[in-house]
Amino acid sequence: MSETTYIIDLTLDGKNRYRHRHVLEQNEIIEFSIQYETFLEGTWHALVRYDSAHGFAHRDLMHPDGRETKTVFRHWDYAQVLTFGERDLKQNWRTYRETYLAELQERK
Repeated sequence: MSETTYIIDLTLDGKNRYRHRHVLEQNEIIEFSIQYETFLEGTWHALVRYDSAHGFAHRDLMHPDGRETKTVFRHWDYAQVLTFGERDLKQNWRTYRETYLAELQERK
């Protein structure tokens, strides 16, 4: 069994990052967690996370009020969701950030 973890800065200012963790056993992903995080008001905030917590692959979309919107990938294996999620976070992090900031402004 091997575990891989890393963080990639998405912006030069270091305030947006992609966090990656997966566990591989006999060439099969048996556990994973990847997320987009942004630094706001002196604190890191996870905005979107794909993971295998609770025994199934899903995406959690976080909202400033503490709610989480869950999307379940019922007929996908962990490797498929990991690949899809990695591509999604790296390509769409700006949109996730803009949506989160807009929701944050609505709360004020």
